[in-house]
Amino acid sequence: MADITDIKSIMYTEKSLALQEEGVIVVQTSPRMTKNGLKAVFQEYFGIKPLRVNSMRVNGKVKRFRGVAGKRPDTKKFYVQLPEDAKIESLAV
Repeated sequence: MADITDIKSIMYTEKSLALQEEGVIVVQTSPRMTKNGLKAVFQEYFGIKPLRVNSMRVNGKVKRFRGVAGKRPDTKKFYVQLPEDAKIESLAV
């Protein structure tokens, strides 16, 4: 079962800030998080029932440092559509 510790961050990019004006927030999580798990986390911790949740897997990049190859961790990105009247104070920019 997924919990709030699986949420890594709320993304603040140009695209995500434009989406926030439309009521969509972008959440970066661990790869094991599911749509239903994220909905349950939003209902339990924030008291908000999301209208729609879209997900995307993001594979970690392979990077080199001094000839040694390393890999960044894989993540999942969720686009969460919130109801119009819903506000999360901790996400205020």
